[in-house]
Amino acid sequence: MTRADNEETASPTMQYLAAMTRTLRQQAGLSQEDLGKRINYTGSAISAIETCKSAPSEKALAGLDEVLTGGTGVLKLAGKYLVLDRYPAQFKDAAKLEMSALSLSTYEVLVVEGLLQTEEYARALISCGYPPLPDERVEELVEARMARKALFDRDPVALLNFVMDESVLRRTIGSAEIMKRQLLHLAECSKRRNVTIQVMPLGRGARGEHAGLGGAMRLIETPDHEHLVYIESQRQSILVRKPETVTELFQRYAMIQAQCLSPDESLALIEQLAGEL
Repeated sequence: MTRADNEETASPTMQYLAAMTRTLRQQAGLSQEDLGKRINYTGSAISAIETCKSAPSEKALAGLDEVLTGGTGVLKLAGKYLVLDRYPAQFKDAAKLEMSALSLSTYEVLVVEGLLQTEEYARALISCGYPPLPDERVEELVEARMARKALFDRDPVALLNFVMDESVLRRTIGSAEIMKRQLLHLAECSKRRNVTIQVMPLGRGARGEHAGLGGAMRLIETPDHEHLVYIESQRQSILVRKPETVTELFQRYAMIQAQCLSPDESLALIEQLAGEL
């Protein structure tokens, strides 16, 4: 694929970064090989960036920023937006909000929440989707999903609440071994001080009440204390901002939590199911 072809399909962020890297390198009188050596990469790697063939890693971006701008951070800023470029189109708005959220509360009914997925579970899940994706795109999506985990250790601390239907824990993705490790990972995540994990029991509907039958949702509190709800299905999504609808969905989520197993009971169930695999 030619440079023109790459630029045509690349995101605006990648196109801008490529042009800036090329311009600053030339102004500095450096060849692609020279620049590559200075940041411990090959000239081919620099060429791939300048032709939009591939996005630089965080390490490469830091090196480019140091050599070409004296560490001003101008090029490093692109990293935040390049991460967003890797996400599916329908998730980009939610991903941006997730990065800075004061609190995030999710309810999942089919698969483990992305933030809680192990790398191998995520890879198996993305790989078994339809239509099938090229291996390169699968790895790109897995890498992007794993990068989201920075939210767990962010400063200021984000408060994270995860509710999942019991069927999520019983649905094997990839293999029994992958699922066992995923369940053990959930158990470890539940012990974090800023994380709460609860399970909606399969038998909840037998009591004539089940607030979660409307499907999955993500509740987001922004740094400005705005409350939003993100809903996704079949690769389509909506971001709910209408105050009265947001209030209703927040109230529904509160009832979902009330109908779940307690955090301690949920942990016991997760560990039990892991032990059965």
